[in-house]
Amino acid sequence: MRRNETPLMQQYREIKARHQNAILLFRMGDFYEMFFDDAETASRELGLTLTSRNNGGAADVPLAGVPVKAVSGYLRRLVERGFRVAICEQIEDPRLAKGIVRREVVETVTPGTTLEEDLLEAARNNFLVAVEPGPAMGLAALDLSTGEFALEVVLPSDLPSALERYGPREVVLPVGAALDLEPDVLRTEREPWEFDAGRAGEELTRRFNLATLDGLGLEPADRPALAAAAALLRYAAELKPGGLPQLARPRVVRGGDLMPLDEMTRRNLELVELLRPGATGLTLLAVLDRTATPMGARLLRRWLLAPLRAPAAIRARHDAVDVLFQDTRGRGRLREAADGVRDVERLVGRAVTGRATPRDLGALRDSLGRLPDVRAALDGPARRESSAELERLARELDMLPDLADELRHHLVDQPPAAAGEGDAIRPGADARLDELRELRDGGKRIIAGIQARERERTGIASLKVGFNKVFGYYIEVTRANRDAIPSDYERRQTLTGAERYVTPELKDLEARVLGAEDAIAQRERELLVALCRTIGDRLERLQRTARGLAELDVYAALAEVAAREGYVRPTVTNEFRIEFLRSRHPVVERMLPRGSFIPNDILMDEHQRVILLTGPNMAGKSTVLRQVGLLVVMAQMGAFVPAERATLGVIDRVFTRVGASDNLGRGQSTFMVEMAEASAILHNASARSLVLLDEIGRGTSTYDGVAIAWAVTEHLHDRVGCKTVFATHYHELTQLTEELAHARNFNVVVREVGEEVVFLHRLEPGGADRSYGIHVARLAGLPGAVVSRARQILALLESGHHVAGAVPPPAPDAGQLALFEAGHPVLEDLRAIEPDSLTPLEALNRLAELRRRARELG
Repeated sequence: MRRNETPLMQQYREIKARHQNAILLFRMGDFYEMFFDDAETASRELGLTLTSRNNGGAADVPLAGVPVKAVSGYLRRLVERGFRVAICEQIEDPRLAKGIVRREVVETVTPGTTLEEDLLEAARNNFLVAVEPGPAMGLAALDLSTGEFALEVVLPSDLPSALERYGPREVVLPVGAALDLEPDVLRTEREPWEFDAGRAGEELTRRFNLATLDGLGLEPADRPALAAAAALLRYAAELKPGGLPQLARPRVVRGGDLMPLDEMTRRNLELVELLRPGATGLTLLAVLDRTATPMGARLLRRWLLAPLRAPAAIRARHDAVDVLFQDTRGRGRLREAADGVRDVERLVGRAVTGRATPRDLGALRDSLGRLPDVRAALDGPARRESSAELERLARELDMLPDLADELRHHLVDQPPAAAGEGDAIRPGADARLDELRELRDGGKRIIAGIQARERERTGIASLKVGFNKVFGYYIEVTRANRDAIPSDYERRQTLTGAERYVTPELKDLEARVLGAEDAIAQRERELLVALCRTIGDRLERLQRTARGLAELDVYAALAEVAAREGYVRPTVTNEFRIEFLRSRHPVVERMLPRGSFIPNDILMDEHQRVILLTGPNMAGKSTVLRQVGLLVVMAQMGAFVPAERATLGVIDRVFTRVGASDNLGRGQSTFMVEMAEASAILHNASARSLVLLDEIGRGTSTYDGVAIAWAVTEHLHDRVGCKTVFATHYHELTQLTEELAHARNFNVVVREVGEEVVFLHRLEPGGADRSYGIHVARLAGLPGAVVSRARQILALLESGHHVAGAVPPPAPDAGQLALFEAGHPVLEDLRAIEPDSLTPLEALNRLAELRRRARELG
């Protein structure tokens, strides 16, 4: 406590001392004020005016403030920039306070714990994750906005993939833990003793009324996850003093059930975000997302980032999609019914934490009102019994008729956005409230009658009765009529052209009306709180129903996109083989005119497990490469795939090395990053993995690059034995098929027509012999002189000449017939001949015809 400080500043310092790592928003009437360093930070980050406040006999203190009604926008900006913000509220009525109003921090908002609707993405979870380091890494993930809670144990090598799957905005770690996080993820360090598995076990058994942890599916090997959960729950409880009533039963995730997707694979395949931030285009998620509810959109994202590994689990999802795919009418009914369902998970979360507005409760009521339609639509499909998942969802769908009736009984049809902004409770729902409203409305009717009566009594036709929040009810008379004012009028306010008065009768009625309005607001708050408690009593049922709705929504969305885009159900096996007949890239296809994408066949099995893919730039090698990876991810997440037929031996992991990038922040060049990624693949891939390589070794000399690419391919073929697609411009690598028994050459076909190159985007066996880089440079708009000079240099290099000082080769004689020049009609006809299909006589006749035409053209 500082000498001579005001009591208010002393109170502020006491509260700030308990929240030193957060910006403290200190409630003072209609403003949140910030002082000292917090004020300077807020002024800098939010563009607020920095002023000062008198501090009694002490020095003035820096001050910045924001209006209470506008705080959400400022709060969002602070949290998005990684700040913690403590909200300190007045917890007693200032009119009744004796001395300084009591204040307490009611919550601390951080990126990973926010419950503010403006700070949450509807289609994405907001997970707070805690990590317990060790030989087996424990993870605990909690989304406070929905109550979802997951526990997981992973190997250290799989930790980055697990964190990518949850996408946390904040991670809780023991002090000093050596773990690198993404720059936009807030790092929160806690004391190591807080990572206590025993304490977490006690908390979970108490909270969920269990005798042992066996009821949650936890095993002794899950202790690292419990340790992480202990720190997570303690931290969350500190930030939310009101408790965590929305916490759902933890879901135990077994790492072996899911395919890890590392950051590079997720980015290179552009699953949920584009490879280049700010670029235009579509992600795979955008193509697949036909969900009707926010819960479904979040679940679809989670499924996409966590493909399954078990064939039985994958087939179970395919069964559900198939039933809805086959029943167009039933699928339409289900999607129509789900379309009226709001974000039940987050609405319930706001209700049980006391944050729900009347409008939120109305949205929950309306969503529950859609459940009978959802159930009727779910009962419609004729083949539902062929899907164990749909049968389970039908059994578990709780329509909560008791809660729906309670909300319908109490809430008006269109509840206001906030309590106190209009009537929220329906007439007839509460007798005490009806009495207060009658008192208020009766008083208002009497007040309205006073105007007519006073006009008649005074003879002042312009007299009127009005109301404002400062002076209450008043009688207004123009100055021209002030001589006619009765003696019982008491002046309350003087205006430029009028006077305002009150009478004893008006003051009495005002007290009755305003008293009734205050009592109405208080009673409505009590009834709304009671409704929130009723919702809390049914929390587990509501959360189970919300999860079921999300699953139904995802199945219907995947069936809808499959029907609209011509996808097929893949056959999923435990075998090594994958085959996609006339397959298409799901994203590129959507960005082209319908039907214009060129499909390709992909076959990889024990005899053909390494594909060396050559062809010029822009021919479509990268498209084919990514296409294979996307189809595998789609199939194993439970979706149908763009192909005429698909067979998939389950992949345990997809690795990608695509494109060139550097990491200057860590002092790594493009080549170093490329080698680090290749190293990770070689050390972690198994025989059941799929490896997609788009060039290796481009960041160094040609010979070094060829040597590294050659050795990498040999290692994947001989030592790992996995399925590999390697797109390359190193034509020397096509020789690998001569020594690697299970490697095959393929190329993406082009055709030369004169000086033009036509990209056919079609795969065919064999290697390409040219890259056509100069053709692509011309298409990119390089100046003609540069393109011509490049052709000359290429000719010198291909003929083995030293380029510097060399004389360019002579231009071809325009008058001489170039019989084998690309684009010559005789040459094109010759290319079109299929010798194996001709009889000897037909071959001789065709040769004679070509000879005749050549002479005519000569």
